[in-house]
Amino acid sequence: MKGLKTVYICSNCEYHSPKWLGKCPKCGAWNSFVEDVEESAPTPAASPRRTSMLPANTDQHAVEFHELNIPEYMRQNTGLGELDRVLGGGLVHGSVVLLSGEPGIGKSTLLMQICDALGVSRKVLYVSGEESGGQLKLRAKRLGIAGNHLFILTETNVENILKEADRVKPDIMIVDSIQTVYSSAVNSTPGSITQVKESALSLINRAKSDGISVVMVGHVNKEGSIAGPKVLEHMVDAVLYFEGERQQAYRIIRAIKNRYGSTNEIGVFEMTDKGLLEVENPSEMLLAGRPKNISGNCAVCTLEGTRPLIAEIQALVTPTAFPAPRRTTNGIDYNRMCLIIAVLEKRLGLKFYQNDVYLNVIGGLRIDEPASDVSVAMALISSMTDRIIPDNLIAIGELGLAGECRAVSNLEQRVKEAARLGFTTAVVPFRNVEKRPLDCDGIKIVPIRGIFEVLNLMKQQD
Repeated sequence: MKGLKTVYICSNCEYHSPKWLGKCPKCGAWNSFVEDVEESAPTPAASPRRTSMLPANTDQHAVEFHELNIPEYMRQNTGLGELDRVLGGGLVHGSVVLLSGEPGIGKSTLLMQICDALGVSRKVLYVSGEESGGQLKLRAKRLGIAGNHLFILTETNVENILKEADRVKPDIMIVDSIQTVYSSAVNSTPGSITQVKESALSLINRAKSDGISVVMVGHVNKEGSIAGPKVLEHMVDAVLYFEGERQQAYRIIRAIKNRYGSTNEIGVFEMTDKGLLEVENPSEMLLAGRPKNISGNCAVCTLEGTRPLIAEIQALVTPTAFPAPRRTTNGIDYNRMCLIIAVLEKRLGLKFYQNDVYLNVIGGLRIDEPASDVSVAMALISSMTDRIIPDNLIAIGELGLAGECRAVSNLEQRVKEAARLGFTTAVVPFRNVEKRPLDCDGIKIVPIRGIFEVLNLMKQQD
């Protein structure tokens, strides 16, 4: 087409290049260039092409700091307590939320369910660019959704979407998904970096000017990041990731960014034929089906925001048949596992270099905090020596390179959660109980100073 040319744009920093590059020369990102089509540079006599959907506003003036007022953000409950927890208490009036996840994980099901609760007192406009009205009606019938004050629009042109929003005047607008929406002012295909940015910018401007709460669905690419420009995550108020395996029933939603709440909270759901059900006690779910009297199994209490979770760590150490032993992790950082193995080899003399090591966290949970180090070490030692860790024992603590056990935060809250679920022994860092004993009834506290005491403790269990 005359006047159009093919360019390659970095999805991380939007650097333009006439050809594909493996590494961006501006931000240094690898494999970040995607193909796009844009207009050729206009002649001097031609009118300049609009590069932003932001309206020109010349009425803004600087305001002195003491004249600013703290806004009272109105929050609306979504009907799902787990989602409200992640959002910080509910959906904020005039905010923009980006919900991302792999295809088929349950994003559309989640949004359809919250429409039922939001429609009780608010007007909701559901914009679908992927499904027809009949498909949405069929899903709503399966989920048992009445659809009060719910308006369905199957449209992908952002100008038509905003025009319909002016007619309906919704309080909440859901766009599924932002990768299917395009602007007629941009000459590129829907889903391209320019289209996603300009379409999202138009929706964000309308949310801020009219006080509409907007929830946008964003797909992820094969690397696991949100498809489209990286700036999209900076433009919105909250970024939520919907995680889980499609073959498993449990889903976890967590906030990567949240201007109106914490980014440490998680929400746990169970996928059923009636939709997503809230899991109010994830610890019991994660420990369900735990094997008894098996080596390589140890429990740990991790904190996700203000919520303590009891997780089960399993390790399998087996002699290798390869020149280089295999190392595989699921739910724990690979480099963290290698660090713990190196400490056990150096300080305890265990020969992991002759064995394959497999480490897994049950239930699809991902543990990032170092407080799980002692539990991982005990699971590895248990599988290596074939010693059984008692089922009523839980281990909490961080390991240093010298094999010392370092203190962790909120230990009393973790131990109380373990006692509530029936654990009778807790292995904890000595530094946490050195000056002030823990106030936890019904559970025995075993303080340790280092990994050497862990090995002696396991020998005493024989």
